[in-house]
Amino acid sequence: MSGREKMLVTGSGGMVGSYVSQVFQDFDLILTDIRKGEHILDVRRADKVDSAIRSAGPDFVLHLAAATDVDRCEQEPDWAYETNAMGTQNVALACQKHHIPMIYISTAGVFWGDQEEPYIEYDEPRPCNVYGVSKLAGERIVTSLLPQFYIVRAGWMIGGGGRDKKFVGKICRLIADGHSPIKVVSDKWGTPTYARDLLQGVRTLIRTGYYGLYHMSNRGKVSRYDIALAIRDILKRTDVEIIPVSSGEFPLPAARARSESIRNFKLEKLGIYTMRTWREALEDYLRTEIMKEVSCAPSS
Repeated sequence: MSGREKMLVTGSGGMVGSYVSQVFQDFDLILTDIRKGEHILDVRRADKVDSAIRSAGPDFVLHLAAATDVDRCEQEPDWAYETNAMGTQNVALACQKHHIPMIYISTAGVFWGDQEEPYIEYDEPRPCNVYGVSKLAGERIVTSLLPQFYIVRAGWMIGGGGRDKKFVGKICRLIADGHSPIKVVSDKWGTPTYARDLLQGVRTLIRTGYYGLYHMSNRGKVSRYDIALAIRDILKRTDVEIIPVSSGEFPLPAARARSESIRNFKLEKLGIYTMRTWREALEDYLRTEIMKEVSCAPSS
């Protein structure tokens, strides 16, 4: 017996999961996913989920497994609901049965996006796409089944280093490759969330025992265009032109909220708001992870 706390993690092969071993290094970790290299656990299989949690006997279950491709969720709603709603129900039921607190990572995408000020935890959710509906269903399932849970809504996710296929990773590679001009949407707003900072915040939160729903993002409301400009500045590539455009130039299968900006209201009031600004987090991420992967020098 190590005497250390134990945590079972679902979806540990994903972007957020890639930081779990670093942030929770003093825990005994059971890392699971459907990806190769992890202990295989498909959260869509209720029997497998119950068996894994029963065998591990963890102090916490961190549920990261999710269908996060927003456009695929819209095109294949069954896929979205089976993972984000039913998969979450399987994890919650196992936690209920074995009396284990559950941490569920949700999204700012549960909001419609029609208000100017950032959303707080007490604003009524109303998703505008299947992804948001399926994640909100997961929230409601956790709330209805468990007395001990933390639901944590994150914003626009940043992280993953060399595996980053999301907006920041794509823009970094375009800039590094010398693409110019680069068109970036300027009429959608959000709050970036560095995955490592998110997990640090979760670590602090679970020490409080103050169960419930929380927003957890880095500070600030920005557009994708703002982020692209910041990336260009950090990479020192003033030779690359960034052009603001309407989201109408990039039609997508799933609707996007005009604003997914959130405020960490409850963390502020509890005095445990440790999240830094989005610019500080972005610069840290680029300097410690991305700039090792790409050459940022201007082409001759």
